[in-house]
Amino acid sequence: MAAQFPKDVLRSQFVGKDLGEVITPAVVLDLAKIEANCTLMLEAAERLQLSWRAHIKTHKTEELTRLQVGDKSSSPVNLVVSTVTEGEKLVPLLKEYQEKGRQVNFQLTPPQVLYSFPLYASCIDRLAAISAQLGPGALTVMIDHIDQVPLLGTLTSKSGGNAPLVFLKVNVGSNRAGVIPDTPGCSALVDALLASEAKNESALLGLYCHAGHSYATRRDWEAMGILSAEFASLKQVAALVKQLRAADSKPLVLSVGATPTATTIQHPDLASDDPNPDSSAGGPELLTTVPTSQLKTLIRGLKADGFTLEVHAGVYPTLDIQQLAAHARDATYLNASLIGISVLADVASIYDSRGPGGSTEALVNAGSLALGREPCEDKGDTPGQHYAGWGVVMPWRGLEKAPAPGPRFPAVHAGWEVAKISQEHGVLRWSGDAADEVPLSVGQRVRIWPNHSCITGSGHGWYLVVDSRNKGREDEIVDVWPRWNGW
Repeated sequence: MAAQFPKDVLRSQFVGKDLGEVITPAVVLDLAKIEANCTLMLEAAERLQLSWRAHIKTHKTEELTRLQVGDKSSSPVNLVVSTVTEGEKLVPLLKEYQEKGRQVNFQLTPPQVLYSFPLYASCIDRLAAISAQLGPGALTVMIDHIDQVPLLGTLTSKSGGNAPLVFLKVNVGSNRAGVIPDTPGCSALVDALLASEAKNESALLGLYCHAGHSYATRRDWEAMGILSAEFASLKQVAALVKQLRAADSKPLVLSVGATPTATTIQHPDLASDDPNPDSSAGGPELLTTVPTSQLKTLIRGLKADGFTLEVHAGVYPTLDIQQLAAHARDATYLNASLIGISVLADVASIYDSRGPGGSTEALVNAGSLALGREPCEDKGDTPGQHYAGWGVVMPWRGLEKAPAPGPRFPAVHAGWEVAKISQEHGVLRWSGDAADEVPLSVGQRVRIWPNHSCITGSGHGWYLVVDSRNKGREDEIVDVWPRWNGW
């Protein structure tokens, strides 16, 4: 496991300083934007009466986890982790929520954490320790192959008899993990899980999918169609489970999401009872073909069939350039002003006329280890015309007049971009009309919006937190959030 610096030590070193006073590269979060993005998601889930499960893999911090579940909320605390370390670090927080006894409809709902990677042997002992500390009903695991099922009995035994809850992982098109619906493997896995449940070695909670391919959408609200497809695929597998399971079993949870699909539940028409919503309510750029009515009908039908519907996502609090590129929402609801993460870097050198066509290039001390090396897929009709960089320099301190990603980004993009990266080096180039170039200087400090905030965060041990609501002190560090790195 990676070393973690104590929060009090980090706070004593950074809190009260300006971003111009700290060593770079460093990763920065804007509390105002993070809180706003978390609130939007919580409000949307509550409006539609959907269960909410927050994924903490992007940030891996206690502080942002609290914002994702709403510290003052009464809704259930359902979390997703991508590493066992995250689960271990969450135990004190989950115990705190257990002691507070968050209630829904006057019933206690124990906090629940899902380890989202399909179960494997070497994680059993550590997961069993988490389950033993938190008690029955707290640990959920993921299964997508029949040979994983015997591990459930081992996990139950090693956790003191606490049978884990289980999500059956379903592949809905991203081909990263999950069983394919309507296949012999899927039927065999359902049979094996129900047999495990009958032996009290596990309890089948529901079906889970992750629409990672929604990151490749490029039209406003297009991801909503993928969200509908997620629910439809899970419904298909759920029908098989209901057919084979005892009639008095608990309702299955159908858990769907990825940040593009999950954030489309913020569409204003979804909260309306109008069967033929006015799609113009979604903003001036909203496509008239948005399938809000289809999704509303599907959600209504699944609830009537007795399913519990759940949405999960992880990147939405910070957002990033990749999420802007996906256009899960229109520019009214998704634009550069909502990005809550940036990488602070220094301009170390300027190279006049070195770039394409004699353009200027600049060197910053943020390369692949500070920014990550995850591209935004070029989906343009003409390859090479869309954004193909590794980050976008935000308008800040001398670059206020530089263009930010607009409503047609990435098809239209301009300003300073990270055009090349190596381990510690990032090379900036101006994109767009050379006449509009805003000059950079050696020693200047810049902030870069990364392509994918999950990967960016992994290169850093903590986040420096600022709050843009502090007028006149927007760049003053107000807190430091240590990350739970490692596996």
